Formats: sequence, C-alpha cells, structure tokens
Amino acid sequence: MAKASGVSRAMLGQIELGHSTPTINVVWKIARALDVSFATLITEHAGSSTALVLRDRAKLLTSQDGSFTSRALFPFDEPRNVEFYELNLAANSLEEADAHPVGTTENLVVTSGALELTVGKARHQLSTGDAIFFEADVPHSYRNPGSVNLTMYLVMSYANRVVGV
Repeated sequence: MAKASGVSRAMLGQIELGHSTPTINVVWKIARALDVSFATLITEHAGSSTALVLRDRAKLLTSQDGSFTSRALFPFDEPRNVEFYELNLAANSLEEADAHPVGTTENLVVTSGALELTVGKARHQLSTGDAIFFEADVPHSYRNPGSVNLTMYLVMSYANRVVGV
C-alpha cells in the first residue's frame, strides 16, 4: 500500500491505529491507490434515505498548514459517484491536488474571492460567480491570489465507479 499510494508505511500504520489524523492530500493518495472515492475512506453508514448534514457535525478535512479546508455537503453513508464539497482557501495560499482516477471531473463555482486554477499546464482565473468544469485526472492546483479568503463549491464526479465498492 505504501508503494502504491506514496504514503510511508509508518504513516499508514499510525493512521490505521488511530494515532494520526491524515491530511487531505494523504487521504487522496490512499483513495487513489485503492481506486475508491475520497468519501469511501471516511464513510459511516446511515440507515435512512434522508440525511441532514449539520455544519457543526460535518466532517471537515484540513490541509497540513490549515490554509485549506474541505467540508462534505453530502452524507457519508456509502460510496457514491458524485460528491459535493464546500472548499475554503486562505488568502495568498496554494493547495495542490494529485491527479484523480481517469474519468474524474470537477465542477467548481467561486462564491467569494478569486481563484487561480491550474489544470495540467493550463491556468484559469475565476472571480466570484464564475464556474469551471474540468477533467481532474491530471495534477491541478487551487491558488488564492487575493487578500481575502476564497470560498468555492465543488461537485466531483467519478466515471465508471460502481456504488458500494
């Protein structure tokens, strides 16, 4: 697993024993190595067809330096083909994302602030209200060039994913 994910054996062991909380990037690397969705790794099964996702009880994942947060806006009851997140990036910060599995797409909308999105070698500038759809199976990065926090909403879709895997 360490070889496939690029996460050290020591770190994987610490996570498995519950002695370490992984960063967003570590969770993504593990998910990619296992060929499962990000949500699959932090899923808890809920037995209802209706789910309320309360802000103060939502799973919030944070980058190592604390400048980037990702809050799931969907229940973690089972793996799914589409996931919905609220993302926040501090002023003058950068968050780099590894390539997702082939066929994964992201649809982002900026709700406050400015975003410089780099997908592969292409760079895109987005302002409040702008949206972008892209294939996320290449490395990409989110940069907040502004002096205020950036908030955006992300719909991530996985191609050819079997629900329940």
